[in-house]
Amino acid sequence: MTRPVRPTAHPPRVATPETAGARRRKSVHTINDVAARAGVSIKTVSRVVNREPNVRDDTAQRVHRAIRDLKYRPNFSARNLASSRAYLVAVLYDNPSDSYIVRVLEGVQAACEAADYGVLLQPFDASSPRICDQVHDMLAQRRPSGLVLTPPLCDLEPLLATLDADGTQYVSIAPLHEDRGKPFVSVDDVRASCDLTEYLLGRGHRRIGFIKADPRHGAASRRLAGYLEAHRQHGLAVDERLIANGLLSFESGVECARRLLRQADRPTAIFASNDDMAAGVLHAAQELGLAVPADLSVAGYDDAPIARYVYPGLTTVRQPIRAMATGAVQCLLQSMRPQHGARGGDTVHRFDYEIIIRDSVASPR
Repeated sequence: MTRPVRPTAHPPRVATPETAGARRRKSVHTINDVAARAGVSIKTVSRVVNREPNVRDDTAQRVHRAIRDLKYRPNFSARNLASSRAYLVAVLYDNPSDSYIVRVLEGVQAACEAADYGVLLQPFDASSPRICDQVHDMLAQRRPSGLVLTPPLCDLEPLLATLDADGTQYVSIAPLHEDRGKPFVSVDDVRASCDLTEYLLGRGHRRIGFIKADPRHGAASRRLAGYLEAHRQHGLAVDERLIANGLLSFESGVECARRLLRQADRPTAIFASNDDMAAGVLHAAQELGLAVPADLSVAGYDDAPIARYVYPGLTTVRQPIRAMATGAVQCLLQSMRPQHGARGGDTVHRFDYEIIIRDSVASPR
């Protein structure tokens, strides 16, 4: 016989989306909670969150401690609406080297996360006759706080003139012209290229091929200048037939190396202006039956991941691209602070480079 089931006095509660949402909302702390915990006004919390000046260090520390304790996260949508701009840094690029852009993005992302800014990665065709209009449209639609310009966009004078006329804040990575009174980050490309060429000369090479970068990039002329300077210091003339024009891509490195290595008096070493092209040189050497480094030494620039993955590993110049990108964002945010006004040129940083010796270079036979 089946016993009847008695109804309980208090039936179990069923969580509905509405009640679950209410509980979640109740557990989310607001700016008012942070202000109360830190013992300051809501306006002071807002100034600390937005990294505005003139907040005492001890006050800012109390606010940051309250933010950490309460796990408070600013409402970016409300902040954007209140300021009529997005708390967003846009990275503008046109570069065939994927590894370069990835490392720039990693550095930008790190700095933006620390400052509670978002990141927009925006490609543009530097050769487009409409690039100024395209950038202007992007600015109107996305309203970023400022821009990080990578080569070759940072060297397009019409674009820079447009940004200056609009009052857009920007910082350049490795620009050709460093005297425009605008913030930038870079390494000394001339000195770095000279040092690596010196290393090749010191190993006994006298016919050193050089593959230039895309001429739209400021680094192209500087790295060539360093190569030429090293020869001048050694009293050596440079055979113009040893200089080829590349485009920073693997494919252009292959094509340039083929032309250089098919000469009757071929080079005993080739220095390419980036590691992607240097990897192309390794490919061309293998095509032609040349062993590296026994028959041909190869060197690159950047110390991109490919420099470690190819065989033999590439001797190269290491420039800290991630750190440079992080520094670029820090320069940008610093130049936007009220106490700096238009003095963006004060925020300039020159990063150190390093010559990385691997197995792709040996003395010539």
